[in-house]
Amino acid sequence: MAKEIQRRILADNGTYFAAISLFRSRLLCRTTKIILYKTLIRPVVSYGAEGWTLTKKEEQALLIFERKIFRRIYGPKYEIGEWKSGTNRELEEMSKGGNIVKWIKGQKISWLGHLERMEEDRMTKKIFIQELEGTRRRGRPRKRWKEELERDLQVLGVRRWREFVADGEKMEGHFSTGQSPQWAVVPMKEEEEEV
Repeated sequence: MAKEIQRRILADNGTYFAAISLFRSRLLCRTTKIILYKTLIRPVVSYGAEGWTLTKKEEQALLIFERKIFRRIYGPKYEIGEWKSGTNRELEEMSKGGNIVKWIKGQKISWLGHLERMEEDRMTKKIFIQELEGTRRRGRPRKRWKEELERDLQVLGVRRWREFVADGEKMEGHFSTGQSPQWAVVPMKEEEEEV
């Protein structure tokens, strides 16, 4: 998977440099450049990402690539007599907390809903619900897509997701806004709310 992601990042770099005149243009505002990034560049690197299982290293590589693009879009700042490039935290604030890894996780959740609503006789559904038999190789088990996704849903505080995804319109409305529904959210402790 790491080689595939590196190949995608290189292809995305080519896409960025093919459209470099748009990103350097002073006629386009930053908002338009962000829209260009989301419609031209991000789909190249994340094509088929719904089926990926990402390691921390791969997530970091994707975030580094995205921050490189954002630094070029937002440019340096002039502070106290010198030009400085934006920090990672400043870039995250400017992009309103959204990043490519969160977006990929959202796409995976959307694909999960699609799989759950799929008819039982479809091959994709059969593969999804099938439990593998036999013994595995020695060593640490590989990350599995379903387990990683269930961990992501736990982090979001979503419970009873199978009931929730049965109603596709309801799910799309909540996850497209980045919010999970109130009935599916585990209440947070007061200490966690302050963070």
